Amino acid sequence: MRDFQLSGRSPVRVTEAAVATSHPLASVTAIEILRDGGNAIDAAIAAAAVLAVVEPQSTGIGGDGFMLYAPKGGSDVVAFNGSGRAPQKASLDWFVKNEITEITNYSAHSVTIPGVVDCWAQAAADHGTRDLAALLQPAIHYAEQGYVVADRVSFDWQASAEMLALDPHCAALFLANGYVPQAGDIHRQPKLAETLRVIAKDGPKGFYEGAVAKDMVDHLNAHGGLHSMEDFAEARGEYVKSISANYRGVEIHQIPPNNQGITALIMLNLLEGFEPDMDGPLSVRRLHLELEAARLAYNVRDRHIADPRHVPMQLEHMLSAAFADELRALINPDHAAKHLPHTSLQKSETVYLSVVDRDRNAVSFINSIYHSFGSGLVAPKSGVLLQNRGMSFKIDAGHPNCIAPGKRPMHTIMPGMVMKNGKPLMPYGVMGGDYQPFGHAHVLTNILDYGMDPQAAIDCPRVFYTDGVVEAERGINAETRKGLEALGHKVITPDEPLGGGQAILIDWDKGTLTAGSDSRKDGCALGY
Repeated sequence: MRDFQLSGRSPVRVTEAAVATSHPLASVTAIEILRDGGNAIDAAIAAAAVLAVVEPQSTGIGGDGFMLYAPKGGSDVVAFNGSGRAPQKASLDWFVKNEITEITNYSAHSVTIPGVVDCWAQAAADHGTRDLAALLQPAIHYAEQGYVVADRVSFDWQASAEMLALDPHCAALFLANGYVPQAGDIHRQPKLAETLRVIAKDGPKGFYEGAVAKDMVDHLNAHGGLHSMEDFAEARGEYVKSISANYRGVEIHQIPPNNQGITALIMLNLLEGFEPDMDGPLSVRRLHLELEAARLAYNVRDRHIADPRHVPMQLEHMLSAAFADELRALINPDHAAKHLPHTSLQKSETVYLSVVDRDRNAVSFINSIYHSFGSGLVAPKSGVLLQNRGMSFKIDAGHPNCIAPGKRPMHTIMPGMVMKNGKPLMPYGVMGGDYQPFGHAHVLTNILDYGMDPQAAIDCPRVFYTDGVVEAERGINAETRKGLEALGHKVITPDEPLGGGQAILIDWDKGTLTAGSDSRKDGCALGY
């Protein structure tokens, strides 16, 4: 139980249904759908669509999405990959010929074909009880009538002001009269509202074909992009088989590559070989072992993870006990490793949400445009802000993540699903770009190793390793920082919090749900 004399919040504890999102308008939307008889899929899609309006720095219909879904409390885990592909003209030879050695943040070449609208449409048709048109109505309302800019949204918006001015159409939408909206201001996106209406009327074809697609293609082409109408018309996500690992008697499911979810599973396989530290979740030893396991797991990710349709991968071997033993032997509990390369990892914006309904359908849902405000390119007539997911590609023939026509980039956004005894135990996720595998391992071990409830596990201070330094949130005390430095880590305080997160824990014996939503964001958990 938390100390009620300190700041913080209690988890939401209910019996019927629970939602946890990064914005209160999305949480309320999901609850209203559930109370009106909709199921968890309906609620997740409606909430995600609202987030695509009210958190424009983090998500939008110009981005991607992934889903893990455990229907009706059963043992099945349905996995959907809604990530987009590179244009068919995006060959390595073209980039080499044009002397482009890197795909930068705000280039049209960073825009892969958005996959999230198709993800919503397929999930609604296959697993929902409401049609997509009905589920988009709350988002249409907030886009047209306006929404109040929330505090964390404003914080991110301020940090992106310079890049928002690069595209005049982006500036007109997000920097009206050169003004960055403040927390408490009302912001409207009328062109996006009209585009959402087209999708509601015509389904995904209203986005991937016709005037909306032409608007996106024309704008990208005007900025040097290689995109075509055919690329958009052929865009389609796919159901995939989830991958999993066992930790302390539970199964943790992730989306397979091109998703980076396997990185978290490798981390957990390494950490299971160590007993939980008796000095507590923020002890020097616990954080050191997390850091070292992460450095090894990310090194595997960066050397091997890519689109499996283009690059063969030995997933079974990478998830094996033998591979974990081999890597774990490289961890020195008494000192930071010196032999590993300094991986430069980046944090980015994403929305994640969890929903569990009265029938115990459990949904783990994640949407993103990658970096804050994505590519900064806004299609002028449709109001669609386009993602910059393609900047994950490499212009290097020897790299598994080398760009190629129709290839998906290595993708950071990763929903998680914990299963136990053939039933869903917890849909959960942690936002934050490259931080996500680290966050998944940290939150999950807070719950399983240290007995925290979801809210406490999410709120618990975090560390992250990138580019040779350890970023430690201000909640990590001076003594622990000194202890990590004594083990060879260089410790700094990051300029912004590490990620976000949501989770809903299902107690099958008591018949209850316990939900938490990250205080690093604006959102909340709700239930009834």
